[in-house]
Amino acid sequence: MQATAYTFDPETRTGSVLLDDGSPLSFDAAAFDAGGLLLLRPGQRVRIECAEAPGTPEAAADGPSGRRVTLVTLQTF
Repeated sequence: MQATAYTFDPETRTGSVLLDDGSPLSFDAAAFDAGGLLLLRPGQRVRIECAEAPGTPEAAADGPSGRRVTLVTLQTF
């Protein structure tokens, strides 16, 4: 899935992305590290992978609130 980097804290390696529908979705250091990136700048197009958040199958079906980002990497064309 594609998104746009919205925020990024290089010290904690956490941040958030905006999905193409404008919904924000946060990511943790593990998701950032899984992508092999060193830095992320707001506005960069990224590819993300998501998993269903534990214990919330209904929320996952309803939208981003039930999703957990598992990977953030740069979008390549």
